[in-house]
Amino acid sequence: QVQLVESGGGSVQAGGSLRLSCAASEYTYSAYCIGWFRQAPGKEREGVAVIYTGSGTTYYADSVKGRFTISQDNAKNTLYLQMNSLKPEDTAMYYCAAARGWCLYAGRPISADFRYWGQGTQVIVSS
Repeated sequence: QVQLVESGGGSVQAGGSLRLSCAASEYTYSAYCIGWFRQAPGKEREGVAVIYTGSGTTYYADSVKGRFTISQDNAKNTLYLQMNSLKPEDTAMYYCAAARGWCLYAGRPISADFRYWGQGTQVIVSS
């Protein structure tokens, strides 16, 4: 059972930055997808940034390209999401999620394909 614990959310003004962290229990899979989803009130959960460890392939939603960066510290089993130039529309609950193997069959991550989820961390961006 993979356990994911997020941290780093909070409130920030537009234009500010936050870094989310996701501490993961050790994986037994040779390759997997791990990344970040978000869900705003009244909206569907969307994939924000994902990395496939087998090849290092990354995915970013168009809305965050150039502003968000996903990275991993394998020694610490920790995933990060550096969020810069934050906008009010980035306000959402952010979830760390992991899936065994490849996850970008549709060209984007599908939440139903991710088996493991953290509890979420809230990000609020005020204008």
